[in-house]
Amino acid sequence: MAEQGDPGAQPAVTGHDPQRDVPASITEAGQQLRAPWAAAIAGLLFAALFTAGLLLLRSQPMLGATDDELVTQFATGQDLGGLFGGLYLGPFAGIMFLWFIAVIRDQIGEREDRFFATVFFGSGLLFVAMLFAALAVASWPVVGVRYLDQAAPSAREIQVAQALSYALMFAFATRAAAVFLIAMSTVGVKSGVFPRWFSRVGYLTGLVLLVIVAIWDWIILVLPAWIALVSLYILRRERARRPTPSPRATD
Repeated sequence: MAEQGDPGAQPAVTGHDPQRDVPASITEAGQQLRAPWAAAIAGLLFAALFTAGLLLLRSQPMLGATDDELVTQFATGQDLGGLFGGLYLGPFAGIMFLWFIAVIRDQIGEREDRFFATVFFGSGLLFVAMLFAALAVASWPVVGVRYLDQAAPSAREIQVAQALSYALMFAFATRAAAVFLIAMSTVGVKSGVFPRWFSRVGYLTGLVLLVIVAIWDWIILVLPAWIALVSLYILRRERARRPTPSPRATD
């Protein structure tokens, strides 16, 4: 060991904390975005955007139209439902879903079960990927006409797009969503984030979504309904945790 005053002694290396260089405003903003209420807001936005986008896409007049009717519909702007549902509401719903997953994982933290947390995270990402793929297939006729100056698609092309987007959404994305609900319910119970009765509802919803979608496709709406229920529970819980201000003593 080098003695004091030894010219060969190396100066002590002090650790550098990179967080000190981050402005306080950015740190505070990051904490706000990771707060539980951020997950609740993202969940409610997903529920609203997903439901509205799905309703617009499933009620397009081009579904079942003839070739001549399609030309008239695109010429008169009757494709706006597919435009807004497939290119705006749907993609933003997927973004809100990703935000919901991120905040929930941040709240669970070190308490998460790694096995079920991996299934929870992976199935959520798979659902968003399948959702985006289904939206891309469903909206390609609108994109071709409005943004690429292509001719109006034929009725056969619309049928092919409808069948492919239907398979992506209701045969694959819905099953990924069901696994997501079951895994999230398990993680919620093991980490103590949600009560047991709440997770049982998640189990039941996931099983219903997994099985009944093959019989009745509109059952997919239980997904945004459950996410909205989780979000409202988080908002109520956070409101209950807020400290009540003590009344000031009056002179």
